Amino acid sequence: MDKVETTSTQIIGNADSNSRVTLWSDLKALLKIGIINSNVLTAFAGFWLALYFTGASLTSHIDTFFITMTGTAFVIAGGCVLNNYYDRDIDPVMKRTMTRPTVTGSIPLSYILFLGIALSIVGFVLLMLTTIQAALFGVLGWFAYVVLYTVWSKRRYTINTVVGSLSGAIPPLIGWASIDPNLHIVAIVLFLVMFIWQTPHFLSLAMKKCEEYRAAGIPMLPVVYGFSFTKRQIVVYVACLLPLPFYLFSLGTFFLVIATLLNIGWLLLGAKGFFMKDDLKWAHWMFMYSLCYLTVFFIMIIVVTLPPVVS
Repeated sequence: MDKVETTSTQIIGNADSNSRVTLWSDLKALLKIGIINSNVLTAFAGFWLALYFTGASLTSHIDTFFITMTGTAFVIAGGCVLNNYYDRDIDPVMKRTMTRPTVTGSIPLSYILFLGIALSIVGFVLLMLTTIQAALFGVLGWFAYVVLYTVWSKRRYTINTVVGSLSGAIPPLIGWASIDPNLHIVAIVLFLVMFIWQTPHFLSLAMKKCEEYRAAGIPMLPVVYGFSFTKRQIVVYVACLLPLPFYLFSLGTFFLVIATLLNIGWLLLGAKGFFMKDDLKWAHWMFMYSLCYLTVFFIMIIVVTLPPVVS
């Protein structure tokens, strides 16, 4: 009997453990953790630079820091959950979205809708505890993603990528406004970098997933106009990034050189696409480069503005 009871306990324990793992996996897919992480990074960059240019210290604004980062994460998470809820009819067609809980039914849809609304509201309230401007930027980013992108443009127009880019460019403004409601040229440049960066990033992904988007009836640029036209558009957007680091000259020569090299490298890789026969391989390279670009660009912003170590 003891062996039977022990075995039963182990089975129940394993089942509970598997359930927790499955629930966590479902929540990660629902919240789009990768999107939250990248947007919180850019929000932190805006916050950090606002401290740097206003002469404030992180220690004196540590409460504002945690509230801003948490509020930003909640607003983004809420928007992502509502995006999943709305797209539940087309997600089963696409391989990368067919395992979302909105498709599998592992989490009831009513719970998902409530979670999306609750996260959004809590995020807005938290941002209001910093400055009204930060909260307004949060509302603007959420509205752009949930309403302008998800509901209005995603299934209708090829410019859906550009529309969606507006929401992804807002976090640096949230971070900055939580410290300094009066926006600086640096905050605006960060917004422009993020706004322009997203189109080549997502169009590269759209090329990789072209047939899935076609099956789902989503009019992404490569679906409607083909790869050649899409490649030209990608290169044009990458070229538009070239002058932006020069507006951040106050961050120093080292940053300016690194940012410019990042832009030139991306542009050269983009130009290579006109001579490659394997479009999907090129799209994968461009997509991976865009991720490296974003990480290096914003980490360098923080590194070059670190206070000097006093011996």
